[in-house]
Amino acid sequence: MYVSIEGIDTAGKSTQLEILRNKFKNAIFTKEPGGTVLGSKLRQIILNGEANSNIAEMFLFLADRAEHTQEIIIPNLDKLIISDRSFISGIAYAKDENIEKLLELNRFATQNNFPNKIILLELSKDELINRLSKKENDSIEKRGIDYLMSIQSRMKEVIKSIKIEHIFIDAGQKIEEIEKQIEDFINAK
Repeated sequence: MYVSIEGIDTAGKSTQLEILRNKFKNAIFTKEPGGTVLGSKLRQIILNGEANSNIAEMFLFLADRAEHTQEIIIPNLDKLIISDRSFISGIAYAKDENIEKLLELNRFATQNNFPNKIILLELSKDELINRLSKKENDSIEKRGIDYLMSIQSRMKEVIKSIKIEHIFIDAGQKIEEIEKQIEDFINAK
């Protein structure tokens, strides 16, 4: 089973993934962008804001996703794969583009290997402001609160538009409450 954990920066994905690593020791843990050697290079280009064009940035995500699918996802489809982000984030960050067109590009890049389950950690605007104020922000976070909230909204829109089992979790809850909801969702048949 292939599971993706989605959410805007500071939503708590890293914290929950660390907890999951301790619970699902035989799972394959990966991330997008950056789960492969090429992906790490592309991730740096994206986070450094080197692409001036939104379309160029989107194609960097697609290049990473194609490589990630070929190297990580397809060889491990018989195992539990838990990914920090997936095509959902790629489509959300290409927020000015048509969702259906982007779904087709992602189907091509992933050879139709979408996650079986999607978890979205959601933040309220106030919680996002609080969390961002406590850290140094990367180029994407520097785009601002309204930008990140629009990305989160787009993630929800993309998830609702596809027929993949999903759960939306309030990321403002206690870590243990979020952990239980995620574990129950992954273990549900």
